[in-house]
Amino acid sequence: MKTSILFFISLLFALCINAQEIISLPHERPENVQWVGEEKAFFSKIWNTEVVCNVASPTMEVFRPDAAIANGTSVVIAPGGGLYALSIESEGNMVARWLNEKGITAFVLKYRLVPTGEDGVQELNEVSSNKFDEFTKMVSAVMPFSVADGLAALQYVRENAAALGVDQNKIGFMGFSAGGAVTQGVAYNATGANRPDFIVPVYSWTSAMPVQKAPENTPLMLVICASDDPLGLATGSIELYNSWLTAGKTAELHMYSKGGHGFGMKKQDLPSDSWIERFYDWGMAEKIIAPVK
Repeated sequence: MKTSILFFISLLFALCINAQEIISLPHERPENVQWVGEEKAFFSKIWNTEVVCNVASPTMEVFRPDAAIANGTSVVIAPGGGLYALSIESEGNMVARWLNEKGITAFVLKYRLVPTGEDGVQELNEVSSNKFDEFTKMVSAVMPFSVADGLAALQYVRENAAALGVDQNKIGFMGFSAGGAVTQGVAYNATGANRPDFIVPVYSWTSAMPVQKAPENTPLMLVICASDDPLGLATGSIELYNSWLTAGKTAELHMYSKGGHGFGMKKQDLPSDSWIERFYDWGMAEKIIAPVK
């Protein structure tokens, strides 16, 4: 009997440790975009990674570092996926776990996406290849809501900083590809509590969110991309960096000669594999990250 009780307590403890901490973000239902069915999560054979699609209600999962090494810095992470899906593992969860090892609290954001059926990745491939006008129209319609979700995530973290155990002056936003476009939109539209202290657009989809003049309340920025990005995003990343530089704002650019698009936390045996370590170095240099003791 005693053994059974101990086993039950151990099992309950393990379940609590592994339980997801999900935060639902406030949002308004748009009139011009309608979602049907539930959010979908599956392994995409096309992208060879875990993905999520058909997101109608924004949420974020909290990834907390060990309390012994927590340094107060936090990052909201926006995975990419052409606004039709989220590459939730290699551009989300894996990034969050790496940051946790450095004492950083992470929030993996599921922002609103283009409404899709069972396989948003397949739909993205078909529509972007065969119905480009429709693709552009849908992305343009949903992008404002995706950006609004990013702003809501930042505001939530700042307003609940004490409860979350983070520094309200060290809250960043990191986005990949379409998530990079969301990152730009966040920087361009932030006011007050939803302003990030730093942003990290990684191979940002600058054709979906054109580069604008750096805003007055410009956050620190680190831009990551590869020259051989097959979507031609290197040029936009350079333009984004230059917009900060021209305005006399703090920015850094890492442009790898090889790396392609969508590398995230995938290992390719290339210098671009270490991009996240360069983020950590940059964060310490800018004093927005305290090194783990």
